[in-house]
Amino acid sequence: AASPAAPPRPTARTASGPVPLTREFGSARRLAGKANKIISRVFLEARLGKVPRVADVAPVVEDIFASIQRNPYAFSGLMRCKAESEATYHHMLSVSALMVSLARQMRLPPGEMRLAGLAGLLLDVGLARVEADLPEVAQAVLSPARGEERELLGRHCLIGREMLVSAGDVPEEVLQAVMRHHERLDGEGYPQALDTRDLDVFSRMAAICDSYDLIVSGAVSGRALDPSEAMETLMGLSGSLDTEILARFKEALGVYPVGSFVQLRSGRIALVVDQCPGDPELPTVTAFYSLETNKHVRAKTIALAECYGEDAIVGVADLDALDLPSPEDLREALLSGRSRTDQIPYQKTSVVESAATMMSTSGTPERR
Repeated sequence: AASPAAPPRPTARTASGPVPLTREFGSARRLAGKANKIISRVFLEARLGKVPRVADVAPVVEDIFASIQRNPYAFSGLMRCKAESEATYHHMLSVSALMVSLARQMRLPPGEMRLAGLAGLLLDVGLARVEADLPEVAQAVLSPARGEERELLGRHCLIGREMLVSAGDVPEEVLQAVMRHHERLDGEGYPQALDTRDLDVFSRMAAICDSYDLIVSGAVSGRALDPSEAMETLMGLSGSLDTEILARFKEALGVYPVGSFVQLRSGRIALVVDQCPGDPELPTVTAFYSLETNKHVRAKTIALAECYGEDAIVGVADLDALDLPSPEDLREALLSGRSRTDQIPYQKTSVVESAATMMSTSGTPERR
C-alpha cells in the first residue's frame, strides 16, 4: 500500500515565531529541568511496578507544546546542549519535542500535536522493566535486529504498551506508537515485523523522531553527531521510513538543523541559530570563527535567505582541530546569547581572552 498522503505543506513565514530564540531558549532550559524531574520519577516508579498515568506527564507535554508554539527551534536546540542529562530521560524529552515539531510541520490539529508529544514522551517507558537499555536499542537503528536480539529488544515495546493499557487513560494513537515505533515499512522492524500496510501515521512519525534522536545523541555510533550529519544519516534510511513524513521532518528541522556547526564560503565557522521556513537550505547562522586566521571574530548573525548570495554554507564544519570548547558548551553559549566570558566554560586562556569579541553582538541578522 502507498504511504499516507502528507497534509498540506505550511506556507513560508518571515520569522520562526513571536518569541526570539535566545529568549525562548532560557524558558526551554527552565522547563526542561522541571520536566526531567517528572520523567525521572515516572520512569523510576515504572521500574518499581507503578503504572504511568497520562495525568503524571500531561504537564510536561503541555510545556513542550507551548514552547514550540512560541519558537519551533528553541527546545530542540537546547536538547542538543544537554549532553550531561541521563540518557533515557533526555531521549524521552527530545523525542516528545521532535514529535510536536513534526506534527506542527504536518499541520495536524492542536489536539493531535499534543497526542504526538505524549506518544514521544512515553515511547520507551517499557525500558524501565526489561533487560535491554537505550544503547542496545540504538544499535538496531541502522541495521535490522535478528533472532534473539529482535525478541529481547521488542520486549520494551510490548511491556510499555501493556503498562499504559493498565493505566486505562492512554489514547489508542499513543498505544500504537509505543508498540510500533521500531517497526519499519520494509518489514525489517520489531517486535511484530509489520510493514507498510499495518503502520499508522503516528507510528511512522515516532519511528523517524526516535531514530533521529538516537543518531544525533551518539547512542548509535558512540559519539554525538552534528545535527546536520545526523539528518544526512537519517535520510539514508528512507527505504525503511516513510519518505513523505521524512520530508516534512527535514522541513521542520531544516537541512542544517538549529545547533549545527557549518562552514561558510567566506571561510568562517558558524552555528545555525534559526530556520527560514520558506527555504530549509538557507538558515540563519551566527559566524564566530575565522579559518583563515584561526581566531575568533566578532560574532555576526546572517540570514542566509536574505543576504543575496554574499555568503553561503559549503558544508558541515569540522571542529576537532580547532581551539574551541566542546560543541555542547559552545552551542549553548551561542544559542543562549550569553555575553559574559565567565559564564562560558572555556579551557584555554587564549580562548577566554577572545570570547568577549566573539560574543559581543547585537543579534540583529545581517541581510545584505
